[in-house]
Amino acid sequence: MNAPADAAPVGTARPAWARVKRALALLLFLVVAVIIVRYARGVKWDQVWASITGLPWQVLLACSALTAASFTLYSSFDLLGRHYTGHKLPTRRVMKINFISYAFNLNVGAFVGAVAFRFRLYSRLGLNNATITRIMSLSLLTNWLGYLVLAGATLAIAPLPLPPDWGLDSFELRWLGVALLAVALLYIGMCLWSPRRSFDIRGHELLLPPRRMVPLQLAMSCANWMLMGAIIWLLLGRQVAYPSVLSVLLVAAIAGVITHVPAGLGVLEGVFVALLSHRVSEWELIGAILTYRALYYIAPLLLAVVLYLWVEARAPARIRP
Repeated sequence: MNAPADAAPVGTARPAWARVKRALALLLFLVVAVIIVRYARGVKWDQVWASITGLPWQVLLACSALTAASFTLYSSFDLLGRHYTGHKLPTRRVMKINFISYAFNLNVGAFVGAVAFRFRLYSRLGLNNATITRIMSLSLLTNWLGYLVLAGATLAIAPLPLPPDWGLDSFELRWLGVALLAVALLYIGMCLWSPRRSFDIRGHELLLPPRRMVPLQLAMSCANWMLMGAIIWLLLGRQVAYPSVLSVLLVAAIAGVITHVPAGLGVLEGVFVALLSHRVSEWELIGAILTYRALYYIAPLLLAVVLYLWVEARAPARIRP
């Protein structure tokens, strides 16, 4: 389809905000890269390995159990989407697709994991694009609703003690927390009290979920983020208060989204080193995060690959591409 005659050229019609976001993403990526290089040069890698191998088996077992609980919980997000859209796919299939997409999302990015895998697997089970989009959108909203509430609450109530050279005080962090909570409350308020249930956003229809679903969204998402924080807290040997570890994880999560680095590779480590190296030794921090990656990223990805290949092999010939 041709553009209207009076339409602005594509190259000049780019919104200013898109350029600002790209500039901020590039800036944050460079800052994280500098942090990683700076600390990597002085890291005692033999001590990092010693900190990993020195973790008690009881801690690794507990962290593995928390990882399984987190993935089981997150794999239930699409069950909310089933209720939201009214499709009739079995619970086991929905959770399997959600698990596969989440594992790939963590490791290779949202476009491949959250989007491509959901569309391929759900469409082969008979769901149309509009239904899949609504499922995916609700899962995304559920995940970030808990993030906004937890990040807002931790910053507003108990701001993370930052290194002295950062130049940010607790007053500024509290206001940031209040702003995050305000966004979450806006969404909750719209879901609970808005008489209008449908909104058009850039040509895509957004339907607000049923009012009774919102508390479940909030509880499931908050619990999942807290499980992830608990894993790192245990791997750090409880040397840092749990709320502080959770706060750093939440900062690292948004930094990974902004920089668009697959699996947040280097971003997670860089943020933890930057924010906690004045309280925990660098090699213990890096050892804990590398172990966290092995438990929460690599192991589920290997299982997701096996599950995906199994699903592909069992797909009926008539719906194979």
